[in-house]
Amino acid sequence: MIDFTIDVETCIGCGQCASDCPAMIISMETGIPTIAPDLEQFCIRCMHCVAICSEGSVSIHGYGPQEGLVLASEQVTKPEQLEMLIKGRRSVRNYQDENLDPQLIDKLIEVASHAPSGHNDRQLLYTLVDDKGVVYDLREEAIDGLEKLIEEKKLPEGMEMFVDIIKAWKNSGTDILFRGAPHLLVVSAPQENAAPLQDCLIALTTFELYAQTYGIGTIWNGLAMLTISELVPALKKKLGIPEDHQIGYVMGFGYPAIQYERTIKRDKPQVHRVS
Repeated sequence: MIDFTIDVETCIGCGQCASDCPAMIISMETGIPTIAPDLEQFCIRCMHCVAICSEGSVSIHGYGPQEGLVLASEQVTKPEQLEMLIKGRRSVRNYQDENLDPQLIDKLIEVASHAPSGHNDRQLLYTLVDDKGVVYDLREEAIDGLEKLIEEKKLPEGMEMFVDIIKAWKNSGTDILFRGAPHLLVVSAPQENAAPLQDCLIALTTFELYAQTYGIGTIWNGLAMLTISELVPALKKKLGIPEDHQIGYVMGFGYPAIQYERTIKRDKPQVHRVS
C-alpha cells in the first residue's frame, strides 16, 4: 500500500499531479486523483504529486504537504550567489585539526540525500568516519596494507606513487593519503541499482556544495578511493561497506586551515552544438 490520499475538501481537480507523475499511474477519470490498486507497484516514491499540488491536497507514503518546505521565490538562491559558490569551490588539502559538530555533519548528509538518483532508487549508503582519531587509525591500517603490497612486490603497475606517499608519512608525517582531513565520507550503492556510480557522484557533489555554505572544505580523494576499493580491500570490510556495493568515491572534509581569496580563470569550455 502506498497510502495515496486526497483531501477532497481542498482538491481543485487541476490534474497537475497526474500529468507530472513519471510512472503515469494517477488517473483523473473521476475528477479527483486516484491510483488503481494494481498500479501502486509502479510508484517510484518520487513524491512529485505532493510537491506539485498548489492546494496541498495530496499525501502519499505517509508524507503530506505539512512536512515539506514551501518553495518561496524570495528564498531561492540567486544566480550570482550560486555562480560564486560553484566558481569559488576549491579542493582543500590543508585542514584544521578538529572535529566538526556531529549535528552539522548529520545535516549535511540529510540535505545531500535529496540529490537526484537513477529511477529514484535512493539506496545509497553514506559510510561516515566522523572522528579524527578514527581517521588516524584508518590511515595507519592503510599504510600498513600498502607497505605489505610493496614488500611483496604486489603493488599494481602504475601505482608506484604510493611508495612516495608512504615515505612522506613515515619520514615527515606528511599525510598525502588522506590529506589531513578529520572526516571521511564514502558513498556506495548496490551494484544492481539503475545508476550506482552516478548516484554516488551526484550525492557527493551535492554534499560538497552545501558544505561550502558552512565554510567546510572538501577533497575528492582518489588516493583513498584506490586504497579502500582496490589496494587494501580489508579496509572496505572494516568500514562495513557491503560486498555487493559499488563505491562511488571517497571525500575528505573538515574546516580548512587556509582561505582562498578569489575565483580563478578556467579555459573556455568545449561545446559541440548540434543543429
